[in-house]
Amino acid sequence: MNKTLLTALLSLAFVPAAYAEGETETDYTKGVFIVNEDWFGHQNSTVNYLLPDEDDNNCWQYRVIQTVNPGKELGCTNQYGAIWNGRFYFIAKQEKDGGASVTGGRITVADAKTMKLIYQNTMIDPSGAQCDGRAFVGVDEHKGYISSSNGIWVFDLDRNEVTRRVEGTENPESGSLYTGQTGTMVRAGGYVFAAHQQHGLLVIDPTEDRVVNTIPMSIVAEDAGIGSVVVAKDGSVWASVAQSTAGDGSTLPYIVRVDPNTLETEVVAITDGSYSPANSWYAWTPDGLCASYQNNALYWNGGENSWFSNSMIFKFDVDTRTTTKIIDLSEEGEGWLLYGCSMRVHPQTDEIYMSLFQSFSDPTYITRRYDANGNKVRDYAMESHFWFPSLPVFPLSPDNVPGTSVSVSAPDADNNIAIRVENGCVYADGCDDLNVFTLDGRQMPSQNLAPGIYIVRAGNVTKKIKI
Repeated sequence: MNKTLLTALLSLAFVPAAYAEGETETDYTKGVFIVNEDWFGHQNSTVNYLLPDEDDNNCWQYRVIQTVNPGKELGCTNQYGAIWNGRFYFIAKQEKDGGASVTGGRITVADAKTMKLIYQNTMIDPSGAQCDGRAFVGVDEHKGYISSSNGIWVFDLDRNEVTRRVEGTENPESGSLYTGQTGTMVRAGGYVFAAHQQHGLLVIDPTEDRVVNTIPMSIVAEDAGIGSVVVAKDGSVWASVAQSTAGDGSTLPYIVRVDPNTLETEVVAITDGSYSPANSWYAWTPDGLCASYQNNALYWNGGENSWFSNSMIFKFDVDTRTTTKIIDLSEEGEGWLLYGCSMRVHPQTDEIYMSLFQSFSDPTYITRRYDANGNKVRDYAMESHFWFPSLPVFPLSPDNVPGTSVSVSAPDADNNIAIRVENGCVYADGCDDLNVFTLDGRQMPSQNLAPGIYIVRAGNVTKKIKI
């Protein structure tokens, strides 16, 4: 069978599902999504939707992909979801669970507002070779990257097509699923930074789709590996550290800061009885390491045993380099544990959302909401089911908007506001309400900005600028 025909058979373009007469579409931009691995061996992965300010009887909508798209499902062990430029990108390890009756996809694309499916593909590597999905990052309006068990792949967002592999990201042990993987990816300083299990932190030039530098974790210890990577509010890049590249979950008590413009590094020790971020190459997940969009702080789960670091949550102050334990579920006496990596920070409220469970044999789950200092705000009881949650995703994050190389904007005729840039500083003539965001959604000061592309909001005007 030729390659063109094979691709056509495995790649499905969807017509949005029709709603019954009188049925109202849900606007899925008001709440929080929880992407679930779901019950491996029994069914494909799922997505639940939480309206956090509704009453208990109306706060959950379960299995929204199946609800909106009858007869369609995600793939098997879908660990990652990201909203980018109005579309929701789901990446699964395989296309179908052994216990499922429906074939989904390793790649699934949906409209982020309606959740109607646009595209699915059962494979990532266009050759048809086995290549299990890991994560997604949007690069610009036309391109995204998909990490996998064998390299990072360029995904054409206009044609919904994998075009090639990013040069230098390959798995050195071709065919292996749990060594040489690529995982979490972030955008910063004009690069894409990606965690590679064997090599460390890859620095990718997204204009050429190739690795231009590598920051090995041997700067920490000779045999050290990387866990995952995140970007702080101030734009700095942070990587967690694994004890080795073997993927056994062991950690070292350090994190590494990278300047995204100069690539200079700083090794920061985690001391005072705190634990460093847990990692999970052994059965890959995005990890619990995450960042605030409102404050210069990182969060993670950690413990003596990285495989079961599901009780203690730490907050790291990027400015003071201090770590504080803000949550210890074991001290609450309710039996709740964090499931896997299912913890992220809301970009607007700065609240922490996490999925909690009692034990692997108990289908009792809740979603819990904390403030930025670890004080419980509210619990959301869930339908009894083995959800095995993976990742909270927030629709209204500023990082959902890609940037372009746009210079200083002209005055807005309706609002009489002119956004201008001078010597790395942003001004809004005719408006006192000025906010500057990076493409990753972190709010920045309007003065002394590093070179890059930013989103500027002044009153009712939103512009993309280049410094």
